[in-house]
Amino acid sequence: MRLKSTLEQWVTLQEIDKAGSIQAAASSLNKSHTTLIYSIKKLEDQLSVKLVEVKGRRAALTQQGKALLRRATGMLEQARALEELSQQISAGLESEITVAMDHLCDPSLLYGVMADYLTENSATSIQVIETSLSKTTEMVTSEQADIAIITLPVTNYPAEALSITRMLPVIASHHPLASQESVCMSDFSTLCQVVVRDLGAKESSQNVGWLKGNQHITVDNFDHAFRAIEQGVGFCRLPEHIILKRNHGQLKVLKVEQSEQYQVPLHITLPKGVKTGPAAKCFYQRLLATRD
Repeated sequence: MRLKSTLEQWVTLQEIDKAGSIQAAASSLNKSHTTLIYSIKKLEDQLSVKLVEVKGRRAALTQQGKALLRRATGMLEQARALEELSQQISAGLESEITVAMDHLCDPSLLYGVMADYLTENSATSIQVIETSLSKTTEMVTSEQADIAIITLPVTNYPAEALSITRMLPVIASHHPLASQESVCMSDFSTLCQVVVRDLGAKESSQNVGWLKGNQHITVDNFDHAFRAIEQGVGFCRLPEHIILKRNHGQLKVLKVEQSEQYQVPLHITLPKGVKTGPAAKCFYQRLLATRD
């Protein structure tokens, strides 16, 4: 089916509605008064509907005109978005970038920046991959990620400091150990320890921290670790940002002799170096700008 109307005609109608007069709309669109009158008259003839009423110097849409314009507004917004998208594509922006984020990173550092970035970069989608331990290194050295949020810098890959995560020992608040004012490492030896799995290849997997618990429950992420701990499965060290957001009294942060907390530095790097595309570079710079 061939369309009777054009986008330009609907833009004209929209501008008349906004400006309140044909003369003001003509000035805004940088067109002559006569051109706009002709455009609207032609649209009315094509649709067989009266769209605009002129009273003196004022022009107002009829009820039918307002109803049709409401439907056309979404179409005009999509057309503008399409043109913006084509400009971004022609500028060489990537259609998708991959961000590898170590599981120790507070996700709000990433998604707060991402929300603003995506509204201004409609051409680019973002794939987020959560990593840990050796998987974090693999995503950098294999250049699978455009941007990687890592713990320690990887050899030969320049990195910038991003943030710091504090790791705190926790146990269920109903566990007998939670009633003690302070504990020592030997108190954990007979308890089950919740461990977060290294998501990398088995041949390169790593272990970090104290692992001398009598039993281990290994899970994929800190979400599962939190759920296991609150049910009384055992103890674990969790990132402080998770405890602050999710703990409503079901967990107890323990005071452990000589091991109350430790800090993990987080860095950000561009694994592809000079091959990094403009969209990834832009997002990278915005993430850096959030540093304290």
